[in-house]
Amino acid sequence: MTTKELVAQIRKKESFLCIGLDTDLDKIPMHLLAEEDSIFSFNRAIIDATHHLCVAYKPNIAFYEAYGIKGWRSLEKTMRYLNDNHPEIFTIADAKRGDIGNTSTRYAKAFFEHMGFDSITIAPYMGKDSVEPFLAFPDKHTILLALTSNEGAYDFQTKSVEGKELYKQVLATSKTYKNAENLMYVVGATKASYLEGIREIVPESFLLVPGVGAQGGSLKEVCHYGMTKDIGLLVNSSRGIIYASNKKDFAEAAAKKAEELQNQMAQELQKVN
Repeated sequence: MTTKELVAQIRKKESFLCIGLDTDLDKIPMHLLAEEDSIFSFNRAIIDATHHLCVAYKPNIAFYEAYGIKGWRSLEKTMRYLNDNHPEIFTIADAKRGDIGNTSTRYAKAFFEHMGFDSITIAPYMGKDSVEPFLAFPDKHTILLALTSNEGAYDFQTKSVEGKELYKQVLATSKTYKNAENLMYVVGATKASYLEGIREIVPESFLLVPGVGAQGGSLKEVCHYGMTKDIGLLVNSSRGIIYASNKKDFAEAAAKKAEELQNQMAQELQKVN
């Protein structure tokens, strides 16, 4: 999917909502545990209830890897269901991969070609030759971890190196990579006040913003500091939507929570239209 197509979907749906499919068998409604594939049954119900309210889904790969081959099969089925029924929706493999050369190429082939994802999250610590293999795939996007929403982000990301915070060096250096136009960046909603400085370095790039909802990030602040004329934001909510209920009404409850966020996003979009 191209960035232009993503922007068109955002404007059409009046939403820049990304829903995280962090599917945990310990948290899904108990009645689904009797299903042959409980993970896929849960994901399909969430997708059916919310696809008109969001523009992206983001499965966190760890929640599938944890169940071995059965988890991978559930992920494959989820991706096939999305790509067959909702090809207009942007898909993110939240895999946080990062290795050099041919290893990165194999990761890219696994998620872009075999699984059919539109994008993947990547850790930048190993540098240029760990990122460029992902950027070589046309109409696919590499989402670089820049400034994350977790407490440990302060261990390294905000440390000053030669007078500049490390995350700012990551942003600036990544712009020199081959096919850098295919880059997006992860910036946590709990770091919204940093967005103004980030926009000085990457003024037009799309930012994937986790941390709204369960982690307490402010959508208004994210939009105030981070929105561009072409929106430039994908705001993710996972637990706050998919686990809104653990009863048989879980899909309806998820849709209600997603609609609340979508309505807020529509109001923010009116400010830039």
